[in-house]
Amino acid sequence: MDKKTMVADLAALVIAESPSSDLAAVDACADVVAEIGERHLGSAPERIRIDGRQHLRWVFGPEPKVMLLGHFDTVWPLGTLTELPWSVTDNIATGPGVFDMKAGIVQLFHALASLPSLDGVVVLLNSDEEIGSPTSRALIEEHARQVEAVLVLEAAADGAVKTARKGMSLYCITIEGRAAHAGLEPERGVNAVVELAHQILAVAELADPAVGTSVVPSVISGGTTTNTVAAQAQLWCDVRMWSAKEQERIDRSVRELVPVLAESRISVTGGPNRGPLEAASSEKLYFLAHQISSENGLGMLRDCAVGGASDGNFTAAVGTPTLDGLGAVGGGAHAANEHVEIDQMIPRAALLAGLVTRVLEGGL
Repeated sequence: MDKKTMVADLAALVIAESPSSDLAAVDACADVVAEIGERHLGSAPERIRIDGRQHLRWVFGPEPKVMLLGHFDTVWPLGTLTELPWSVTDNIATGPGVFDMKAGIVQLFHALASLPSLDGVVVLLNSDEEIGSPTSRALIEEHARQVEAVLVLEAAADGAVKTARKGMSLYCITIEGRAAHAGLEPERGVNAVVELAHQILAVAELADPAVGTSVVPSVISGGTTTNTVAAQAQLWCDVRMWSAKEQERIDRSVRELVPVLAESRISVTGGPNRGPLEAASSEKLYFLAHQISSENGLGMLRDCAVGGASDGNFTAAVGTPTLDGLGAVGGGAHAANEHVEIDQMIPRAALLAGLVTRVLEGGL
């Protein structure tokens, strides 16, 4: 593997800004990803367009065994390069999306290019991970069910691979009341904002910090004018948990919320978005990765559990062994100090190549 080529590939990807919401920009970045991938893998990707959004897939051989999973969209709006330009200084590369997760894509291509055969490998790179993978989820789950293992190229956490991720549920709770004049006859109204206040407290009580379950009322809205009893109000909640059992408990409890005010009504939309990536799903793959790292002098590999979700949650939820955080070493995801340690790119690509080889050889 060649560091100079890696850096050049990374520069090309970072300069191709790709905010999830800008389909033209994402398509242009897909062209860059496809060109780099074809150069290293020897074949062009299949371009899969779903609801106007493009995803890239490479499939090698008739019997898939391992899927390498990543995304090329970012959270950064178009034009961020003018404020956070691509740069390399003292082994540190910076720029929008460099850590999350364009360096991981570069490492993926270089790792696979080092292997004598890619038979049994599937590569899937989507363009909507940062907004919850609404168009690519089914595709991800379909391929995950066909393989023996999934390796996710999301960035490492302070150098550690991610052996567990919290699951995520999102809810919108709507309160229907009845409008009335706030000065003339407020008693004729049913105040949706007051009911919402009761429900905020009820929802917050569902959290269980002892087992790592958080329930965060995050956005509220309600009412129309200051002199009108509010006829409607809404609450959005973010829920995170370590186990499927907790996700089910919260879902059931949210849907069983009971109004406090007479004649007010509650409706709930949303639900589980990503199931948890539980540690048991990563155990065997992490053992293999740790073994490969030790055998090849790649340093002591560490693991961690994180609260953020990724597409690895989807693959673990369908029952496929999944190891996440195999991408770049660096920091500052979604922040102005986003950066990658360039000297770690070749060792991490070598680790990935070794892991793919072991899975293809039946190491699981």
